[in-house]
Amino acid sequence: MKYCNDPYNRSRLQTREVPVGNIGIGGKNIIRVQSMTTADTMDTAASVAESKRMIDVGCELVRLTAPSKKDAENLANIKAELVKDGYNTPLVADIHFTPNAAEIAAGIVEKVRVNPGNYADKKKFEEIEYTDASYRAELERIEEKFTPLVKLCKENGTAMRIGTNHGSLSDRILSRYGDTPEGMVESAMEFLHICRKHDFHNIVISMKASNTLVMVQAYRFLVARMLEEKMDYPLHLGVTEAGDGEDGRIKSAVGIGALLEDGLGDTIRVSLTEAPEAEIPVAQKLIAQYIDQEQPISLPQNLDTPFDPFVHKRRHTVEIQNIGEGNAPVVFSDLSDNEDIKPSHFFGFGYNYSTQLDKWSTQDLSADFVFVGDHNIDFEVPGMLGLVMNFESWIVNGKDKKHCFPIYDELPKNGFAHAQLNFLRWDPLNENVQDLHFLRDVVLVLETNASNYVQVMRHFYRTLMLKNIDLPVILKNTTNTKDTESFQLWQSTKLGALIIDGFGDGVWLSNKTRIAPQLVNTTAFGILQATRTRISKTEYISCPSCGRTLFDLQETTAKIRKHTSHLKGVKIGIMGCIVNGPGEMADADYGYVGTRPGKIHLYKEKTVVRKNVPEEEAVAALIDLIKENGDWNEPK
Repeated sequence: MKYCNDPYNRSRLQTREVPVGNIGIGGKNIIRVQSMTTADTMDTAASVAESKRMIDVGCELVRLTAPSKKDAENLANIKAELVKDGYNTPLVADIHFTPNAAEIAAGIVEKVRVNPGNYADKKKFEEIEYTDASYRAELERIEEKFTPLVKLCKENGTAMRIGTNHGSLSDRILSRYGDTPEGMVESAMEFLHICRKHDFHNIVISMKASNTLVMVQAYRFLVARMLEEKMDYPLHLGVTEAGDGEDGRIKSAVGIGALLEDGLGDTIRVSLTEAPEAEIPVAQKLIAQYIDQEQPISLPQNLDTPFDPFVHKRRHTVEIQNIGEGNAPVVFSDLSDNEDIKPSHFFGFGYNYSTQLDKWSTQDLSADFVFVGDHNIDFEVPGMLGLVMNFESWIVNGKDKKHCFPIYDELPKNGFAHAQLNFLRWDPLNENVQDLHFLRDVVLVLETNASNYVQVMRHFYRTLMLKNIDLPVILKNTTNTKDTESFQLWQSTKLGALIIDGFGDGVWLSNKTRIAPQLVNTTAFGILQATRTRISKTEYISCPSCGRTLFDLQETTAKIRKHTSHLKGVKIGIMGCIVNGPGEMADADYGYVGTRPGKIHLYKEKTVVRKNVPEEEAVAALIDLIKENGDWNEPK
């Protein structure tokens, strides 16, 4: 199924323009950036002040929650105060469970967001067997409940976002489609069909998930369905519950960026567990990499795709040492530009040397290989770390050293020298792919300076698959920025997109100006964590806060991190209200969910196991719950 214009030649998918107040989304408009307030919507002054801070840094749509009729009515006061002070940015009402609040909001704000999973359905985590007749009856009930809002939006010129969330699919959808991207799309399509029945088309669609693989697959599947049904609605992109700090930025960039590389997306929201105004610069930097790009390398058009873009399946390769089939993707670090190399330099990528004990210790985020160029390493390095040298230097300084491997700039005339593992730099635009057919014990290091990096690499991926070449590949990407946040976002976009497609057995991050090795290393591991191809730390599925939140999310997330960040592979959902939990933390191992002021429910997966725990005791109770279920280990 076609899911974008051309996976090998990026161009923006043409969508219809949807007017939202004084701006347009889709069509030929720029990609819009937006965020959501965290203040209580009934607190007019706080909501207005927060909205202004967001708008002042470039927010083009401001979303506010409207959980009740009173909240929806108060949107009029918030809007009036903003307009009085010269702020005309469109407002969006966020609706869950409350159709009458949506209908009030539709007469006040420029856009209403509804979640198909809970607008007309109840979610009780029940498995119900539906016959075709009973399923049709449910669809008729949904249409009856949803149609009044459609008519009001059409009458008032109000736009609508139909926003499906992976974690809040209704029991009805789950019973028939399961917890799948297809189920997410079907949930939205039911509402889209009702809108089209009433000739209402001012619609934007989203398919959000905290799992980047699910999120990307859902959007691709949505576009495929829309193209089949001749729909052209704009897309709102976002990774929901991405978290905070570095993890939240990398995870958002991986998911949103992979779709931007497909030419998909008309408005984006980076969901961070931080102040909403902090989200806007991140979104702007994410988009900036596509502005004023150099001319892309020309590639053939309308090619078939031998890998499935709707299902994550890693490319089959041979196994060479710890690289390729069956192994988690490896991480490269680079010390080749250092004047000299000392044991202390290895700290930046996860290795600590104690001179007193004459021993190395490692961290969870320890790189697998380090490229040292032409340097001679005259001290013992950690046994699990591979040294990579330029071939000429390896012959002199590394040939007789254990765990030291050569890297070649071109195919050697006399064959590869190392008996187990050799690296070969290869330009993916090199057409002499037949030269790779009979190589063994060789790992390709792929790099290109093309502005259409992802598409060039995809094209080479296709070539390898069609020619049945199963050598492992290391994806090397070099960015050109002095801004560390842009470095993380742009690397995550490019490498994350390819890994989601199943390509790559390792990553090597580089930048034209120096970036601290520790940041480079954590970014590499963060990309693999975000694509769920190598789990190296605790994962926090943390909502970005809004007016429904019942506790301080930033403070609580920091507190939970402090006590649990050593629990490698454990997923913890931190949700500010019952709307976002337990559904939105769909695949979390443990959940911390606000239910009313000062009270927390604790979950084991989707089951509540402790109710109404006082907030001051809840973090300790969460730790006890993790211990009881055997997932706790003491921090080192």
